[in-house]
Amino acid sequence: MRLNALPALLLTLALSSVAPVVAAEPAPLAAEACLGCHGPDGRGGAGAIPIAGRDKAEIAAILLAFRANERPGTIMGRVARGYTDAEIAAVADHYSRIR
Repeated sequence: MRLNALPALLLTLALSSVAPVVAAEPAPLAAEACLGCHGPDGRGGAGAIPIAGRDKAEIAAILLAFRANERPGTIMGRVARGYTDAEIAAVADHYSRIR
């Protein structure tokens, strides 16, 4: 019986080493606006750059610049203007933890 469990264990270990590591906690509500362009895990898509794994301070600074109309973008200025400082911090924290 023990030999039957070995292939399943090896398969599980092999698959777990290939799966992307994502943030342990669910995304904050404010991050839901990112999904359409940046994808469910922030790895990019639809012409948008990847944001997963970037530095938390960098993500926050970029969002603050979009919110202040200091950085050009197609839709990001409109999206970021709807965020509070706390929501920007939560989004930056969330995406910075995804590896």
